[in-house]
Amino acid sequence: MSAALITASILSLVGLVVSFALGYLVAAPDDVLAHATLAIFVTLITLLGHSMTMFYLIGKVKAIKDAVIEGELETDAVARVSALRGPVFKLASIAMGLTMLTAIMGGGVDTGVIPAGFHALLAILAVVANFLALRAIVDALAASSTIVDEVNRDLGV
Repeated sequence: MSAALITASILSLVGLVVSFALGYLVAAPDDVLAHATLAIFVTLITLLGHSMTMFYLIGKVKAIKDAVIEGELETDAVARVSALRGPVFKLASIAMGLTMLTAIMGGGVDTGVIPAGFHALLAILAVVANFLALRAIVDALAASSTIVDEVNRDLGV
């Protein structure tokens, strides 16, 4: 599951960068359609990937907590895995918000209500936020996997 979540985050980041590039290459109405279509699809993938990662980490904490209680283990594994959620939740939420805002403002650019420069600035911020979220996700999933291995070892599994 971790690999799928990381893959979704990587693909969404790549998609955001490609969509950003397409936005600058717009020369005809068909180019705007390609940019907007890709941007909407990538926005949905980004939201899905980050949301699923958050739910996965919530479930991981619950599973470790249950294993520690059932195995009567004396460990700080629950606290350590719980602490992994904070950076991911914060950065992924910011990335999701900026990605949605960029997509929404893109419609305003198309109608001439929003300046293209503002939309471009939001797009840059969204790409940076998604990159930082990806780093936090990779770190959290790797660390949670190590904690699971420790708990399994302590349980004798």
